[in-house]
Amino acid sequence: MSGQGDEIAIGATEPAEFAELTGPAPSPDVAVDRRAARGSRQVVLWRHGRTAWNLERRFQGQTDIPLDEVGLVQAERAARVLAGLRPSVIIASDLIRATRTAEALAQLTDLPVSLDEGLRETYAGTWQGLNDDELRTRHAADFEAFRRGERIRRGGGELESEVADRVVPAILRGLEKVPPGGTLVVATHGGAARVALGRMMGLPERLWGALGGLSNCCWSVVGEARSGWRLLEHNAGTLLEPVIGDDE
Repeated sequence: MSGQGDEIAIGATEPAEFAELTGPAPSPDVAVDRRAARGSRQVVLWRHGRTAWNLERRFQGQTDIPLDEVGLVQAERAARVLAGLRPSVIIASDLIRATRTAEALAQLTDLPVSLDEGLRETYAGTWQGLNDDELRTRHAADFEAFRRGERIRRGGGELESEVADRVVPAILRGLEKVPPGGTLVVATHGGAARVALGRMMGLPERLWGALGGLSNCCWSVVGEARSGWRLLEHNAGTLLEPVIGDDE
């Protein structure tokens, strides 16, 4: 298990070689320069690309499942857009699906990726590895409670508040390295991102479910404001992708 703040250096891919696969990266938006002039920072919460277990609708939790072929392409496509934000720092969950997603952006920006286990997905105990049908059969009452939006320990695992208790401090550790006007990109997981958004924006826990889930390799953006964190974008980059995964 990687410790908090472990750093891996990602070698840059040759621009011409990468362009043959994905085409040229987009130009930075003028909004980046305006934000830098104000000195306000922003945080991009980026869900990992698709995995085989996402496709099979299996609860992943903290099981270390890699991206599938579609997930790798999703990461490369999304990275081209996020590179246009000119990120200052990239941090990621140490689970391979998030780490590999972050690497796609690192290749375009020549930034290192700092791994933090605090950014992992919700631990879901005995639910991990089970699909929806299996959960309805083996854990019917708890599964229906979960689908109704009740706050339960899925499979005897973590509560959402406990996930927020570790994810938000991990984000703030990364933010310490971001200069005024800079951008922190956080490669993480759907459930982890949602509870972090709710906590950072000061929403009551009972309202966190109002934030819809993130599609694979899509992201939400919060920016610093006088009153705290403000939601700037949610589930951006969807391209009509469905939301599938632990946090549906």
